[in-house]
Amino acid sequence: MPSEAYAGVRLVTRPISILVIMGTIMAQPFTPKPHPISAQQGYENPREATGRIVCANCHSAKKPVDIEVPQSVPPDTASEAVVKIPYDTRMKQVLANGKKGALNAGAVPTPPEGSKLAPPERVTPEIRERVGNLFSQTHRPDKKNILVIGPVPGAKHSEIASPTPPPDPATEEGAHLLKYPIYVGGNRGRGQIHPDGSKSNNTIYNASVAGRASQILRKDKGGYETTTDDTPDGRAVVETVPPGLELIVPEGESIKVDQPSTSNPNVGGSGQGDSEIALQDPLRVQGPLLFSASVTLAQTFPVPKKKQSEKVQLAEMNPQ
Repeated sequence: MPSEAYAGVRLVTRPISILVIMGTIMAQPFTPKPHPISAQQGYENPREATGRIVCANCHSAKKPVDIEVPQSVPPDTASEAVVKIPYDTRMKQVLANGKKGALNAGAVPTPPEGSKLAPPERVTPEIRERVGNLFSQTHRPDKKNILVIGPVPGAKHSEIASPTPPPDPATEEGAHLLKYPIYVGGNRGRGQIHPDGSKSNNTIYNASVAGRASQILRKDKGGYETTTDDTPDGRAVVETVPPGLELIVPEGESIKVDQPSTSNPNVGGSGQGDSEIALQDPLRVQGPLLFSASVTLAQTFPVPKKKQSEKVQLAEMNPQ
């Protein structure tokens, strides 16, 4: 798959089949992988009409996310957007195999249309050092301003930087010297819902029917198999609880429909933030500076001239 390197960030320029993505995730169960890339498969735009970033569709817990950008930048300048995904890096999450492991992080920054990752020659060494060697993709080939970053180790990347020049009105149709919004969605940890709509083992499991927990069997490879009898229709219902979850319903206890059968293992979540960046014409900045300098000089030059005049008058009044 061809790719381009931009400022230490490897940018994949072709769409990836969801089957390949899911196959990779399923083939590596020991690595917790959030699914920021699933947003590019099912959504034309990761920001819905309501303003919600689609990360929340799989990551149900709400967590803080912030973005820092310069207040104003000249057109086509490699400015830096920093996505902050704070969390306690000592926390461990439930992995797909039921064991505990570190959290990963991902982000979906959405700069203004016309923006794209900066090429290496446009990025300063300071920004390149902060960006590092992150893996990034465009949301779609025709939406190069929307980036999909991660999943990456959260302990090392609780702050994710991307050098994204704003659009240049000289080359981008529709770009103007105005303020532009920047949106971002970010997550840490595994989601509660897989992209196919099924539950992961990183969420609460509930009883599907009312009755009595007549039997609880621990499975050899982890997880449980529970049997509920005394149901409304008289059938015994067998349910499977995946590895990594802790049952909170003891054997023999009566349960209600939708009653939690397990504790909540989730320690991660998603959030979103937004900011504004002003596209500033350098001439608009240089003009006021030159005007201020001219006013300062105009006010300064009369002072020596006035002092010289006072000396002449004093000499005329006191001839030797």
